[in-house]
Amino acid sequence: MELVGKRWTGAILYVLLHGGRMRFTEIAHAVPDLSDRLLSERMKELESRGIVERHVSDGTPTRVSYELTAKGRELAPAMAELKTWADRWLD
Repeated sequence: MELVGKRWTGAILYVLLHGGRMRFTEIAHAVPDLSDRLLSERMKELESRGIVERHVSDGTPTRVSYELTAKGRELAPAMAELKTWADRWLD
């Protein structure tokens, strides 16, 4: 709960749940007020906890993408419930 409750983490998870494998810039554009520094920090935290998997492609330029692991995808029902609550009670 501590990790998911951190600022911006829920938004990042929501984007990855609906976007599948995404590049860093795609995540940044989907969560516009989030700084690159904080996004990088959150992605490292999520990766270290086994919620997000980082993929590095061979070739030039090197491309890095992220996607949820099975553990991360299991958050989908909880995230859906939070969204339903927020849609009902928050502006």
